[in-house]
Amino acid sequence: MILPPAPWTRREDLAALVAALGPGNARYVGGAVRDTLLGLEVKDIDLATPLPPREVMARVRDAGFQPIPTGIDHGTITAVLPEGPIEITTLRHDVSTDGRRATIAFAQDWQDDAARRDFTINALYADPQTHAVFDWFGGRDDLAARRVRFIGEARQRIREDHLRILRYFRFQARFGSQPADPEAEQACADLALMLKGLSRERIGMEMMNLLGLPDPAPTAARMAQLGVLAVVLPEADPAALAALIAQEKQQDVAPDALRRLAALLPPDVPLAEQVASRFRLSGAQKKRLALAAGREKPSPLQGRGLGEGTGAARADAGLPPSPTLSPEGERETDPRALAYRLGRESALDRLLLTSAAISPLENWEIPAFPLKGGEIVARGVKAGPAVARILQAVEARWIAEGFPGLERVEQLLDAELAASGR
Repeated sequence: MILPPAPWTRREDLAALVAALGPGNARYVGGAVRDTLLGLEVKDIDLATPLPPREVMARVRDAGFQPIPTGIDHGTITAVLPEGPIEITTLRHDVSTDGRRATIAFAQDWQDDAARRDFTINALYADPQTHAVFDWFGGRDDLAARRVRFIGEARQRIREDHLRILRYFRFQARFGSQPADPEAEQACADLALMLKGLSRERIGMEMMNLLGLPDPAPTAARMAQLGVLAVVLPEADPAALAALIAQEKQQDVAPDALRRLAALLPPDVPLAEQVASRFRLSGAQKKRLALAAGREKPSPLQGRGLGEGTGAARADAGLPPSPTLSPEGERETDPRALAYRLGRESALDRLLLTSAAISPLENWEIPAFPLKGGEIVARGVKAGPAVARILQAVEARWIAEGFPGLERVEQLLDAELAASGR
């Protein structure tokens, strides 16, 4: 078989890099070959080579490119090219494995390198000059059958690297069809508890990669049936994930891994924060996950989104709560009010998670509240808590009326001042 023509195979800088490595010293490998055979867009290009890493570094540098030793101890360097970086990895074979890490030795045999890879569809190589495809384990047939299959005995491959359980389901969600390979599924189910020995960060990263795929819901449901999901995310509800993805498709919203994680979880803020910590998510991701779980806690007068303090401020001022808020200021129902208080991204999360329409936010820019505290002081109110209460009360009415212009804001301020006896 010959690798079909693709834009990335015609890159001049890639051809120069291959030439620098020398005749017979480079082959395309893995995802670039697999995705090209499937007619998919290729994002990352990897090369394999029998050359040792230090020699690869020297040849890349001599060709005028910058080499970065991104994983040189394991044989990987990154060549920085004008049209995008290329990873180059020396052929390897495993010396020993413990399920979390492998001790490797550099090799000269292409098939030895292929044999240590996880799935047949990832062990495809192609010659840069002839574009001939090398396939020792039936990867092309598995691609044609949309079958994800381990190279060799599935249990042994999982014992070598426990993360392969989650990688299997991610590749099944992206490339697989039903029925799935029975040996692979049974091995993943039988050895699922091995996932407990992996770092939380690796598990979190793999789960987020899975959730970012076009439709991981059937795979998540299968993981639950096999007992795998309960090991890494026991709180998960795959049915809720399927409902969210249906909303994303219906309302033409791009997949979002964090929103989908929120769908898997019950609407419980402390739990959402625990899961974010467990998966080693960033601070911003943790905050967004908590907001999706149903809580907003911005500080008073911090700009867009004064949040829960608004309801309390109206009560302190002797005014009824805004019609868009509960007395505690939580769980907005108006999409634009929600976007104003939480930001567009978190508003979209809550709306989609509750099967609400997001159309009111289309082509709508979140406005800035036009009233400042200084203007209230200029009306005779002493600077301090009273100003904050009036400001928050006017803002709540401004939101409830659909963000009217400055003239109406002045009228709302007059009404609040009169209500407070000023």
